[in-house]
Amino acid sequence: MAAWEHKLGLIVPSWNTVMEGEIQRMAGPAMSVHSMRIAHTADTEENLLRLATEAPAAAKLLAHARLNVILYGCTASGFLKGPEGDRRVRAEIETAAGIPVANASLSIVEALRALGATRVSLASPYAAWLNERLRAYLEADGFEVLAMQGLGTEAHSTISSERIKALVAEVDRPESEAIFISCSNFPTLDILEPLEAKHGKPIVTSNASGMWKMLRLLGDRRAIPGAGRLFRDA
Repeated sequence: MAAWEHKLGLIVPSWNTVMEGEIQRMAGPAMSVHSMRIAHTADTEENLLRLATEAPAAAKLLAHARLNVILYGCTASGFLKGPEGDRRVRAEIETAAGIPVANASLSIVEALRALGATRVSLASPYAAWLNERLRAYLEADGFEVLAMQGLGTEAHSTISSERIKALVAEVDRPESEAIFISCSNFPTLDILEPLEAKHGKPIVTSNASGMWKMLRLLGDRRAIPGAGRLFRDA
């Protein structure tokens, strides 16, 4: 293709097999997607925090491709640092890259706010300790978590659509204004809009909110078929 509408960059944990595919599907043929991987094979706190320290160097190399924007795509690495720490990481990555940067966790909270949702339910593949840290991140940024459930697995990408649907049903509450499904290695794009139709409320995911934020940083407000109410309503 002679000229892309946008060139999108992704910083991806090395074991992640979902994020690139879902972002490319949302980008379609008019945008290119380019990724840089950082070593990651276990969700320990030490490993997740190390990802954030290595992200600026990865972004600096990724920016050699003359991209328009970069998404740092590890959700857990961001929320472990808390909202202010996560913002500092984004600033460090942006300084290294010299182009706009979206962080996964920050993109999620901005997406929830754009949808007017402050009371949320949380579904994830995470162990209980990681879910508690995510709850703390959201509550520190002004959200109320009404229900929360994880699957206690590190095999994020292998979970079936049917199990993810059941997990969402377990955490949905009538008072929840949105349901957040965390993890960029959790396959959710195929079921995002069916879940919204079933539960009658927005479903916010790590990959869809990351894509939404990248486009909004570029002043692009297009709706993306299949990517949910976030793109249509926010």
